[in-house]
Amino acid sequence: MVIGLEIHAQLATRSKIFSGSSTAYGASPNTQASLVDLGFPGVLPVLNEEAVRMAIRFGLAVDARIDQRSVFARKNYFYPDLPKGYQISQFEAPIVAGGQLTIDGENGTKTIRLTRAHLEEDAGKSLHEAFSGATGIDLNRAGTPLLEIVSEPDLRSAGEAVAYLKKVHALVQYLEICDGNMQEGSFRCDANVSVRPAGQDALGTRTELKNLNSFRFIEKAINVEAERHIDVLEGGGQVVQETRLYDPDKNQTRAMRSKEEANDYRYFPDPDLLPVFISDELIDSLRASLPELPDARRERYRDVLGLNDYDADTLTNSKPHSDYFERLLAHHPADAKRCANWVLGELTAALNKDNVSVTEARVAPERLAALLDRVEDNTISGSIAKEVFTLMWQGEGDADDIIEQQGLKQITDTGALTATIQAVLDQHPAQLAQYREGKTKLLGFFVGKVMQQSGGKANPGQVNQLLRDMLSGEPE
Repeated sequence: MVIGLEIHAQLATRSKIFSGSSTAYGASPNTQASLVDLGFPGVLPVLNEEAVRMAIRFGLAVDARIDQRSVFARKNYFYPDLPKGYQISQFEAPIVAGGQLTIDGENGTKTIRLTRAHLEEDAGKSLHEAFSGATGIDLNRAGTPLLEIVSEPDLRSAGEAVAYLKKVHALVQYLEICDGNMQEGSFRCDANVSVRPAGQDALGTRTELKNLNSFRFIEKAINVEAERHIDVLEGGGQVVQETRLYDPDKNQTRAMRSKEEANDYRYFPDPDLLPVFISDELIDSLRASLPELPDARRERYRDVLGLNDYDADTLTNSKPHSDYFERLLAHHPADAKRCANWVLGELTAALNKDNVSVTEARVAPERLAALLDRVEDNTISGSIAKEVFTLMWQGEGDADDIIEQQGLKQITDTGALTATIQAVLDQHPAQLAQYREGKTKLLGFFVGKVMQQSGGKANPGQVNQLLRDMLSGEPE
């Protein structure tokens, strides 16, 4: 299998790439399309400088060459949601050339080369389900700035393709050039898929899978299409170069149109847009302003904070989760591992249960840090902290208020704990005798009973130590 991806990342500008129309998602159809977006006679496009800056930031982050002279071209084709009859894109002189990203492949780390990343405008959207026997056209998206990121055909499995896609997805979020929202279509990809006999250097005929917008569907679509290629070739046929769509309900692909080549689009430089010249000073200033990127943050989590590979990888794969962890750690610096466990455990479980994003979390990092402080100073146990977190998530107040109101403070009084332990031992003479005969695993049984009898308020560490001391003594 040989795969190359064309990723379309919608740039997080407030206005479109060649007009002042808003890019806000969710507006009523056709309320955010200006005369420029619609290509009315007599209007002129004006380039959005912030889109250029965002493209440069991406190029610097992947060690690409920033072409200091880039040109916009007209890509001519006819489709109902393209009112101008052409799309403004870049062809011969893209703003970003080359570059690379490293992924965790199936046989260790692997470098994936980038061909280019270029700026272009998005088309509108066809709505096939909204009208009986007709298609609706919503042009709000027309003119929205896109960065198309094209990889070399270096990917050899659907798993590698998803790993690369997730790497780019995280990177554009860290750079704050794209929100990465796949459901809203601001991060989507086309996959070029071909197969060839093992050991053969020549590439097979490729097909292009269009507009895939979930990691799960991308992986399934690539595997289904590769299997189709193999079936065609082993049956004596030839794969036809074409564009195909993936149907997730039927888990199959179907032909959409024959695959065009570059000359079919009749590219030529847009006469309304001057070449873009980028100064050394702008490149240097943008390089200096780059944030800590995922790989560097992952390395810091492992080497400085002492997190294991799983925690470091999982946290940095999602910038919102990583940012939450950073804020939590800033307010609870005593224990990075505890902070990671809570972000990946209780917090993520609550987010998934309520189907909300981490940016909508009902417990802010500062409030969660206050709860973890109460665990750190032995005011409450870890298990009680989970109960308090649930009440905080439900809007019952802050940690200290809930602990006080519910009477959840941990019992650390040695005399009280000793009395509870003795009561438990008296209630279970058979298990006590077995323990003293050598069945020391029963210690956990006694700890559980003490915690149960104390309503979970006993300090587990103290309970363990006191139990060991009392069980090591001679029977009365």
